[in-house]
Amino acid sequence: MFQTVTEGLQSLYVKKLLPLEETYLFHDFHSPALEEADFQSKPMVLLVGQYSTGKTTFIRYLLEQDFPGMRIGPEPTTDGFIAVMYNENEGIVPGNALVVDPKKPFRKLNAFGNAFLNSVSFCFAADRFICSQMPNQVLQSISIIDTPGILSGEKQRISRGYDFSEVLRWFGERVDRIILLFDAHKLDISDEFSEAIKAFRGQDDKIRVVLNKADQVDTQQLMRVYGALMWSLGKVINTPEVVRVYLGSFWAKPLQNADNRRLFEAETQDLFRDIQSLPRNAALRKLNDLIKRARLAKVHAYIISYLKKEMPSLFGKEKKKEELIAHLPEIYQILQREHHISPGDFPNVIKMQEQLLHYDFSKFPSLKVKLIESVDRMLSTKISGLMNMIREEESKQPTQMVMGGAFEDSSDGPFGHGYGEGISAGADTEDWIVSRDKHRYDEIFYTLMPINGKVTGINAKKEMMNSRLPNTVLGKIWKLADCDKDGMLDDEEFALAQHLIKVKLEGFELPAELPNHLVPPSHRKNPTADILYNHQED
Repeated sequence: MFQTVTEGLQSLYVKKLLPLEETYLFHDFHSPALEEADFQSKPMVLLVGQYSTGKTTFIRYLLEQDFPGMRIGPEPTTDGFIAVMYNENEGIVPGNALVVDPKKPFRKLNAFGNAFLNSVSFCFAADRFICSQMPNQVLQSISIIDTPGILSGEKQRISRGYDFSEVLRWFGERVDRIILLFDAHKLDISDEFSEAIKAFRGQDDKIRVVLNKADQVDTQQLMRVYGALMWSLGKVINTPEVVRVYLGSFWAKPLQNADNRRLFEAETQDLFRDIQSLPRNAALRKLNDLIKRARLAKVHAYIISYLKKEMPSLFGKEKKKEELIAHLPEIYQILQREHHISPGDFPNVIKMQEQLLHYDFSKFPSLKVKLIESVDRMLSTKISGLMNMIREEESKQPTQMVMGGAFEDSSDGPFGHGYGEGISAGADTEDWIVSRDKHRYDEIFYTLMPINGKVTGINAKKEMMNSRLPNTVLGKIWKLADCDKDGMLDDEEFALAQHLIKVKLEGFELPAELPNHLVPPSHRKNPTADILYNHQED
């Protein structure tokens, strides 16, 4: 029994999965061992893109303040990885100090050596890896990783001194969201950017795409840029599914082209909701990553033990080793049939062949069935218990969301998304908004042969069906418009039904209950409203 899901994940990893990984050299081939900070850390968002696509400005936009080490410009400015995290004291922690801090989830980055951790100039702001700490409400819920601007042309042939794609892959395995930023004004996917995207293979569920600076092009150009981006991504991300792309301009400056303002606002709100959901889904993400890691560790154990079994006892070891490496794809197929493993669970065969060149197969361990069975029991029984704990924690705890900065709720004011549109139109006016078009609705009403000032449901149905809306939608509109629930509509109720049809045809959603500002004046409990309405009619 565990107190929390995080505690349970950490305990299962240490007791069940870690022994299997250590036995079969999993950490040398695939990914370093997980530590306590990897389970306890806040959700992280990784920003990746070519230089001058607005990555650092995007962070500045979310935080609504500068952060230590921030540099913004049209040239490649961010020349290192910057982990922007919460701390009461503002400052910068250099890379070498950061990877020895047990409270930060970056200790395993020391494997990339001084070429990655050391500064390239005499100030900390130029370190290839730093932690920028500051007191900001947004950072109380999430951490944000800024990355070097990906290069193009001749610049991408200049060595960075460390394996850039491998560092990205390391971060991609541990973050909760990967945001790829593109510039709508100069769309391009360079060779280095293509390699960077391929480094996230297997993390497709974490990837989101932002087409930034979309206000710098008009609507026709934006449509062409969006189509070109989807085509380019289809060539790099080799999946039939379409990745989610958010359009907008994520900075606090005036829009250069405001034709698509409503589209940008809607896209911004969608992206914000996605980021705000990260704390709530953090435990589920860590559970999902642990399951993927366990499946890969099992497959790796089968591969290593098979290579050990095929090695001769005395002579011809080197020749047999070369033969086994060359026939690794066939070995994958044998293991796939023998252990009923999905082809997608196997590691990249070319990369595996390159790594195996440096090992003595005769020193590999043989298959230890008990370790495999222990991991199988963890996946079949223990994980389901943690799933139930996640649901219990969500029901007991208040909903966790990212707050502060650009996420500050502004829906109550006139600049909130959707304010004064659709069903909320007329909420802040004294007159009944339906009355503005009531003269047109009355002309239709009196053609439906009202009896005692009301039309029957049959006659009203014929007119309402001219909208071609589904019966389920029209039925909901009828329930909202029939305020006195007598199965008939007077002239005000009929006008309200026509107004709701108009709202739905414009693409807005209908409410579960009729808002007070849409209730017909004659059906309101406040007599003052009737007097005001009658005065306006006169």
